[in-house]
Amino acid sequence: MNCHQVNLHPGLLSRLLTHLILAGCLLSGCVLPQGDGAVPAPAPVTLTVAGSTEMRPLLLELTSVYSERNPHVQFTLLGGGSRMGERWVAAGQVDIAASTAVYPDAETPTGLVRIPVGLDGIAVVVNTDNPVESLTMVQVRDLFRGRALNWEEVGGVAREVLLVSRERGSATRELFEERVMDEDRVALTAVVMSTSSNVVEYVAAHPDAIGYVTSAYLSQTGMPPSSNGENASDTSTAERTVKSISVEGRVPFNSDLANHQYPLARALYLLFRQSGAPSIQNIVDFVLSEEGQAIIARYHVPIR
Repeated sequence: MNCHQVNLHPGLLSRLLTHLILAGCLLSGCVLPQGDGAVPAPAPVTLTVAGSTEMRPLLLELTSVYSERNPHVQFTLLGGGSRMGERWVAAGQVDIAASTAVYPDAETPTGLVRIPVGLDGIAVVVNTDNPVESLTMVQVRDLFRGRALNWEEVGGVAREVLLVSRERGSATRELFEERVMDEDRVALTAVVMSTSSNVVEYVAAHPDAIGYVTSAYLSQTGMPPSSNGENASDTSTAERTVKSISVEGRVPFNSDLANHQYPLARALYLLFRQSGAPSIQNIVDFVLSEEGQAIIARYHVPIR
């Protein structure tokens, strides 16, 4: 048998090897770098957000959408309340605090950035079987301090009033006491709940109850939505038998809230450390973007 030696030109041999490598990669599904311009996959990031339970339905959707757009970023959501969230972020225990606490910007804790992202209204809620549709601030105060003990005294039927309040330390309770109660205290007979969701459930189950909650747990008709984002799988018919009543002729929605005409309006804030990672600022930018503000509009009033 005759054997013939074939001498390949070095350039031809190089091209042949390159083609073989490319063919092997296509068959195996490997990904080739694109030279010096190759972009490495972003490192995984997990951020912890803590604070206001009133903002939880909003935060659930905001973080879910952000993670869909940026799969390398995941979130852990904690409660704790506005004040606790602010303390945790100041101590470096969490990355972002969600807060509804109301105080002058000049009092923002040292080292923190405090960004308003939306507007919320504290809605005064009653059972839908209650015929009362509107109250003045004085009437709300008289009810919650225990001076008006019967619904008949404020235009309702002759039944005893059942008060529902929030726990001490709640930013919602702080604002309610500041703007409604003034120097008075909420009556000691009030049932105390830890979240707005709990207040909604209690008022729904008790026809003579009155409470106060973030408007995020209500639709713009003043009725709870079919799901509130926090317990979307646990929405009962009873939960939809709650309505908000107007205060001083104003409601915690739409232009009344956007124009600060509703007497129990407040801002929603995100707080983070000035030395925080760039990924935190990216999230804040998303919340303030057109897409982020559209999400906020489903629960509150957007800031932009």
